[in-house]
Amino acid sequence: MTEKTSHASGEAADASGSASAAGAPVILSNEPGSFAWGVLAKRHPALIQQVRDAFPYGPLQHEALDALLDEITNGVVEPLVLEDHDDERWADWGREHFGRSWYDAPFLWAGSYFYRRLLGAVGYFGTGPWQGVDPFVPFKRAELCGEAVEEELRALDALADVPAEERATALLHASLWGNRADLGFRVSAGELAAGEAVATALVADDSAMLWQLLPVGASSTVALVADNAGRELIPDLILVDHLLEHHHAERVVLHVKPYPYYVSDAMTADVVDCLRRLTEAPGEAGRIGGRLWKALAAGTLEIRTHSFFCAPLPYEDMPEDLRNEFASATLTILKGDLNYRRLVGDQLWDATTPFVDLTAYFPGPVAALRTLKSDVIVGLEQERMDALERSGAAWRTSGTHALIQVRR
Repeated sequence: MTEKTSHASGEAADASGSASAAGAPVILSNEPGSFAWGVLAKRHPALIQQVRDAFPYGPLQHEALDALLDEITNGVVEPLVLEDHDDERWADWGREHFGRSWYDAPFLWAGSYFYRRLLGAVGYFGTGPWQGVDPFVPFKRAELCGEAVEEELRALDALADVPAEERATALLHASLWGNRADLGFRVSAGELAAGEAVATALVADDSAMLWQLLPVGASSTVALVADNAGRELIPDLILVDHLLEHHHAERVVLHVKPYPYYVSDAMTADVVDCLRRLTEAPGEAGRIGGRLWKALAAGTLEIRTHSFFCAPLPYEDMPEDLRNEFASATLTILKGDLNYRRLVGDQLWDATTPFVDLTAYFPGPVAALRTLKSDVIVGLEQERMDALERSGAAWRTSGTHALIQVRR
């Protein structure tokens, strides 16, 4: 979807899809062929089937999943039932969208509400036998146990004796790329393997500023808001270990989701699974896992969560307690595509709109580490933007490009 056609499709935008005060259209899903349309029309129905097949659910769950599929395909957005624990919150968040096509609701809101409805359909919030059973856990654990993770953990041994600065770069890139972590872990002859390709794929790179904000020995506190579990969370944890072990941070707070969200988002249970995977590995990976386990026991690493992380709202609307928490951090690192959309606003900004302008509200220094998997992008140099557009590639949504953006 090009910048021009995307803008035309959303001329009327605000919280319900009309033009924002800043003039950038809110992303909807009603343009056939667009990335957002594809998520609602193809990915969500496929996910319902995958979840259905992954568990021996009973008739009630099957009926609820079928009803949700029919609603998102043919119907209009329905509210939660009144007895749901969060029905009042969603009634407030969705009052402009209920009774309308899912495709006419803002993409960010529709995605969040879909996952809330999916959890309701399988009984996650109920009082029956499926209460609290993560419907996405089979997918997370399959990835965590795969050969790719094994290979990436072995690659850490090559980093054990590498100079700290070079190791930091490798681990930052590993955390950035997530499920392409091997690009960051592999080191050969003093340089990253595929380092040139990684650099070319970065559409923006403020990594030097990130490290300037975290000088060695400065007693810094880092807040890291995680994205995906499994193969992406492991590099995040390894980066956390480096920050603590090399005194870039005296303390790290790892923020995770309070309940399952967006298929693979990390919760506390996923952190534990990853730590066990690390501690059971040989070599450098096992040593890292042991240090992280001890860091949790000592309080230098802390896991926290907040209901806001599963809300269909931008970070600009974060509650005061979370705002105060981020304000007290030396640096907040937001991982992943969804966090980026919530940070800058899920709108069709001109790609050269300054990142620092759109994040000025954030209560402290903030860094975004993101692989590009949706249309939103800001903070690009015009020359870089022009080159990307000339390439003809789906660089905004294919996951082939990434960014590190920082606002002091």
